[in-house]
This record gives sequence, C-alpha cells and structure tokens, in this order.
Amino acid sequence: MFRHQKELQFEVNVDRPDPQLARQIQEVLGGQFGEMTVMMQYLFQGFNCRGEEKYKDMLMDIGTEEIGHVEMLCALISQLLDGASPDDQAEAAKDPATAAILGGMNPQHLIVSGLGGLPTNSNGVPWNGSYIVASGNLLADMRSNLHAETQGRLQVARLYHMTKDEGVRKVFRKMLARDRYHQYQWMAAIDELEEKNGVIVPASFPAKDEKEAEKHGLEFWDLSEGNESSQGKWATGSAPDGAGDFVYLSDPAPQGQKPVMDIPDKTLHHDLDAPAGGVEKVVKKVADQIKRK
Repeated sequence: MFRHQKELQFEVNVDRPDPQLARQIQEVLGGQFGEMTVMMQYLFQGFNCRGEEKYKDMLMDIGTEEIGHVEMLCALISQLLDGASPDDQAEAAKDPATAAILGGMNPQHLIVSGLGGLPTNSNGVPWNGSYIVASGNLLADMRSNLHAETQGRLQVARLYHMTKDEGVRKVFRKMLARDRYHQYQWMAAIDELEEKNGVIVPASFPAKDEKEAEKHGLEFWDLSEGNESSQGKWATGSAPDGAGDFVYLSDPAPQGQKPVMDIPDKTLHHDLDAPAGGVEKVVKKVADQIKRK
C-alpha cells in the first residue's frame, strides 16, 4: 500500500522563473539516470525480491523515497516555468537577454504539460522502461543501483554549477546529500553480499565449472596500441576472490578457427556464386562434422 502525503520531502522555493533551467532539470527527472529510473528500478527490485526480508524492506524504503524526489523535481520545474506563455516566446525575439532564457525553453512545457514536469529527458525523449535493471540477483542489482546513483549524483552536481539560483541550489544540495547516502547504502549492501557469496556474479556458477576456459578468467588481453594498460592492478594483481594471479598478455593470438560458412540456398537471393572448390569444401566440412559425431 502506498500513501501520499501532501508535504514535499524537502522545501522547494526558487528565486526566479527560468524556463531554460527547467528544461535542463528534465534530465535528472526523466533521463536515463534520473529520479524516475531509480524510483522504478528500486521498486521493481523490491516487488520481485525473494531474498531476506531486510533487502526487500530497504529497496521499498528507498524506492518510495524516490517517488518523493520525482514529485520534488516536478514542483521545482513548475516553479521555474511560472509566468511563461506563448506570448513570451514571441516577445523573446525582441530582447536578446530574454531570448537567451526563453529561447532555450522546451516547447513541450507549454504545449504538452501546461507548465509542468514531463516524463522525458532534457531533449524531450520519453522515459524508457528499458533503463531499469531488476534481475532478481541481489548482488547484480545492488551494483547496478550504485552505478545509477553515481551517474545521477554526477548529473545533479553538474546542474548545481549551471545556476546561481540559491533556491534551486538548496534543493540540489538536499538531493546531493541523499544521493551520497544512497551510494553508502548500496556499497554496504554490496560488501555484505560479497562477504556472503563472493565477488563474482552469479556465485552459483563457480570458476571451476568453466572447466577448460577457467584460465582465461585471469588473463588481461592487450588489444590496443601501447602497453600502458599493463600498469594497472587488473593486469598484474591478484583476483579479489583469491582464484589466482592475473596474467598480462602483451600480444594475444586468436585461439579459434576462421569461420567457414555454407553457401545459402539460391532462393534466399544472396547473389553469391560458389567459389572454386566451394561445393567440395562444403561437402568435406559436413563429412568431417559427421565423423566427429
């Protein structure tokens, strides 16, 4: 059950309208790493959680808080749009200073939402459900949550320096503080889950089950120009789970075969002619496959 309370989590009062800033703030509302994404991500992880109750409870707590953050941003955007009208857009062309502000306004704030927030990013692209991750694996999901909060806080910090409006900055400072805590929270959950199940996801498929491929789980393949990548712990250190030491391969060679594909049936209209000896190669390939079986 969800219950709506009329008061916002934190106070929202801007110093002055700024339609251009309202458009920019849409990114942290309905963008890939905006509040709508983390809200839906945490809630769906919580709805579907089959693990310990404390994880479900935490996910529902923070997902519900994010609903409040979406509402806060909608209130912030609405205040920044106060007083805007179609006539203002026309008037903007006469005054360069006004044009600089209203000229950067998202026209959908006038046409679609009637001076309110939208479930879109700063370019008007609609929010997409494919942004969220809810895999059912707690460690995988918590790592995704840390990534989402990292990117979200980064974007709010950038917006903070794009305005001098102290009212807006006050809202951003509260969001930055909460996003900092959320990073702490996910790091604590990740640490707890790693201690319980190990650092590799999924823990239910251990390295030994990789059989002949297991050794490749410790190799760093240098596949770009230069060898600077050899200087990192990822190339010369030890695996975090104690599986062994990393091996740096400066010039790795292919270990597979060159693929040879059959000439398709002519009814597929690939316009391909069988090369010299092509039919014989195909027959031999099929014969070899039969022998191996």
